[in-house]
Amino acid sequence: MTRFTLGANLCFAINRFPEPDAWAQLVGEQMGLRSVQLVSDLLHPFWPEDILARQTEAIREATARYGIEVHSLMTGTFSRTNHLMFPQDDLRALWFRFFQRFIDLGVALGARTVGSHFGILSMRDVSHVDRYRERLDEAIRLWQELSFYAQERGLEYLFFEPMSVPRENGYTIAHARELHERVNARVGVPVRFCLDVGHAPHPLERDPYPWLEALGADAPLVHLQQTEAGHSRHWPFTAEYNAQGIVDPQRVLETISATGIEDVWLGFEILHRERYEQEAQVIPDNVESAAYWRRFLPVDGEWGRG
Repeated sequence: MTRFTLGANLCFAINRFPEPDAWAQLVGEQMGLRSVQLVSDLLHPFWPEDILARQTEAIREATARYGIEVHSLMTGTFSRTNHLMFPQDDLRALWFRFFQRFIDLGVALGARTVGSHFGILSMRDVSHVDRYRERLDEAIRLWQELSFYAQERGLEYLFFEPMSVPRENGYTIAHARELHERVNARVGVPVRFCLDVGHAPHPLERDPYPWLEALGADAPLVHLQQTEAGHSRHWPFTAEYNAQGIVDPQRVLETISATGIEDVWLGFEILHRERYEQEAQVIPDNVESAAYWRRFLPVDGEWGRG
């Protein structure tokens, strides 16, 4: 049987709850969860070392106080840039160093893994066959180099998240699988998937469940959001949105478990727009979402139909 851990990606905390005590209390006491995925907006590798040291210590203290583990680190909203696919050589080198420091921060916080999207191509590069091939080959090589660095530092694996359009990579099941196979041809630690139940972007592949079926055996992380078909709404799992959405917790758990994967972290990735009407809903929507999923996964650990 598959062991599941229900947790939260900290995207909801960006600029709302930047204090570690604030998001740790919300996750640990109000949502009743024991695991988080820290995003780089809250601990950014480009910050000066003294600030990183103080913030890392504050996170360690807050998570210990509320009984939370930092399961993984992932890039966030403000760092959704080209990364290892920048057209400029010096910027690719800069982001390679970013990921090395990100790995170091993950190790300092006891995380199992660190990851991001695979890389984003410029419009120019994705439109030119030779430039596309060059950028893709280089990104694969850089991910492979990072995997050996991660091995030296003691992480279990790295991960990338399939995204939405061709220049963001992993936009179809076949393309995501091709990237996975190519990068894992030579690695220190494995490079695995982080799937998202709202990322079924291709017009012929807009049902999220075939993605879980096809790639779930290599996806130890899955982002949870309520959404409608063909979109990535990042809605909460509240009564209002569950009535409109296509993400059914029972079916998600059954589909993932059927792949035979042993251990999966399920993390809420719920987003609220910066609108007056939504600001007050951030906490209650996250709390209700956690309570809703606990009806299907009452405790972390091995799961079965009963």
